[in-house]
Amino acid sequence: MDPYAALRFREFNIFLLVRFAMVFAWSMQFIVIEWQVYSMTKDPLSLGIIGLMEVIPAVSMALFAGHVVDQKEKRNLLVKCILGFSIISFGLFILSLPSIENEWPTQTILYSIYFLVFLGGIVRAFLGPTIFSLIALIVPKRIYPSAATWSSTTWQFAAVLGPALAGFSISWIGVHWSMCLIFGFSVLALIFLFQISVKPILNPKIGEPVFQSLREGLRFVFSTKAVLGALTLDMIAVLFGGAVALLPIFAQDILHVGAEGFGILRAAPAVGAAITMLGSTRFPLHKNAGKKLLLAVFGFGVCMIVFGFSTYFWLSVMALFFSGAFDGVSMIVRQTILQLKTPDDMRGRVASVNSMFVGSSNELGAFESGLTAKLMGTVTAVVFGGAMTLLTVSIAAFVSPTFRKLDLQKDVDEHETDEHN
Repeated sequence: MDPYAALRFREFNIFLLVRFAMVFAWSMQFIVIEWQVYSMTKDPLSLGIIGLMEVIPAVSMALFAGHVVDQKEKRNLLVKCILGFSIISFGLFILSLPSIENEWPTQTILYSIYFLVFLGGIVRAFLGPTIFSLIALIVPKRIYPSAATWSSTTWQFAAVLGPALAGFSISWIGVHWSMCLIFGFSVLALIFLFQISVKPILNPKIGEPVFQSLREGLRFVFSTKAVLGALTLDMIAVLFGGAVALLPIFAQDILHVGAEGFGILRAAPAVGAAITMLGSTRFPLHKNAGKKLLLAVFGFGVCMIVFGFSTYFWLSVMALFFSGAFDGVSMIVRQTILQLKTPDDMRGRVASVNSMFVGSSNELGAFESGLTAKLMGTVTAVVFGGAMTLLTVSIAAFVSPTFRKLDLQKDVDEHETDEHN
């Protein structure tokens, strides 16, 4: 397959610009919030609460959001999601005004930040399924693997630059103007999005009762072993491998590298993932996908253990870099499975389940890391998480030989045949 097939579609290129701008803004905003909150409280648990405030609405509304996405036009729904994010980022910009910080009590500012993060979780519940569904309306089925790879690669590059710039911008221009920059990128994403045309609604069951719709979506996920296996494995790994939530502590109190070192640490896993994803455009990962996913998650757990024990900045950066490289393999395999195995009329609901399993596990992982760091210490919490990841993937490989033998080459060939016919 032509590795650049998806890039030959103008609207897909515009979609990549939208996705880059949004992921860049969102990842940068999360880092700035983490830094601001820990600087205010010096409490590891406060970092976990940030994740919890986002994950509560993201999980509780995910299935309903998937139903709505399958029932509505995708481009305009994405417009509303980006508008919501823009309002939230502007609110955080206002909260970081020097006059507000000097006049308002610290607790009031802290709770206001948590509230805006909570609203962001609501937006995110709709954002992920909408983006996932929109890709399938922009490119033909035969190039879904190419589109999934480039979309994931774009996401990862934005996740590289967002945290890196966050660390440097905090040092250079402060939290307040960093928030202003985030708001600007969200507006830029909105401008790009209007260059994509309105898309048809492919769901033949418009007006279907909500609970019936949700039951069908859940039934599909739990009856499709490839989808369920990929989501479960990645969820457990991310849940127990959420060391990145504790990076402000490592940067300030363990490695003593300041805001700029924090930006490098936060960007290291994304750099590793981005390089992996670029390589996958030339060397596809859909052959022997099950084995590759299991090995990638195992490697991720090993990297987390090395990072937890490290007291050297360069070793910590390398451990995070390779954790990102392994995570990049996991992300591409999972996205390819979802794109190839999901019917068009169920994409919103399946993506919402994906967000519950995987996306929200990032925030649950942040809460788990913050809580365990509070109870057993920061280093022990990270090593514990890595060990649990190794245990999980070992059990999965043993109890699920079907998933271990999963190969997506047949699915790719079938889609190519359908397009030619």
